[in-house]
Amino acid sequence: MPEYFVHESSYVDADVEIGAGTRVWHFSHIMRGTHIGKNCTLGQNVLVGPNAVVGDNVKIQNNVSVYEGVVLEDDVFCGPSCVFTNVNRPRSAHPTAAEAYGKTIVRRGATIGANATIVCGNTLGVHAFVGAGAVVTRDVPDYAIVVGNPARIHGWCCACGAVLAFDDEGNGHCSTCGKTYMKSGDIVKLVASGP
Repeated sequence: MPEYFVHESSYVDADVEIGAGTRVWHFSHIMRGTHIGKNCTLGQNVLVGPNAVVGDNVKIQNNVSVYEGVVLEDDVFCGPSCVFTNVNRPRSAHPTAAEAYGKTIVRRGATIGANATIVCGNTLGVHAFVGAGAVVTRDVPDYAIVVGNPARIHGWCCACGAVLAFDDEGNGHCSTCGKTYMKSGDIVKLVASGP
C-alpha cells in the first residue's frame, strides 16, 4: 500500500517518485522521471513532468502544468491556473529539444498567484510573492511582491506573507510574526526570527 494518495481518475507513469503524505487529486498526470516530495497537494487537472522536481509541502492548485525544466523547492504555493513555460520562442514546425528547455527555479516558500505566468529561465526568490495575473519576465528577488505585466516590484513581504515596511536605514519588522529584516537596494535578508 503506497504512503501517498492518487485519485483513481489520475495517472502516474512508471519511474516516478512520490513522497509520503502527498495527495494527487482528480484528472491529474504525473509523467516519467518526476520527483514529488512529501506532504504535497496536487489539485484537479494538474500535469507534472516529465523530469520536473517538486519539493516537500508544495501546494499546486487546479489546472497547473509544471513542465520539464521547472523546479519547485519546499513550501511553494502555485495558485489556480498559473502557467509555467519551458521554451522562450516556441515554434510548432521547429520543436525545441529537451536539453534546450529554459530552467525555472521557484525558491523555498514562494507564492505564485492565480493566473500568473512565469516565463522560463527565471528564478523566483525565497518567499517571493507573485500577484494574481502577473507575467514574470525576469528574476524576482527574495521576499519581493511583484505585480503587473511585465511584473515589477510593488513591495516586500515577510515569510508569513504579511507586507513589510522598511525605515530609512533599511530595517523592517513584521507586525504579524515578529521577524526582523534588513533591506539594501533590492536585497532583503532575514536577520532575526522574532519571539
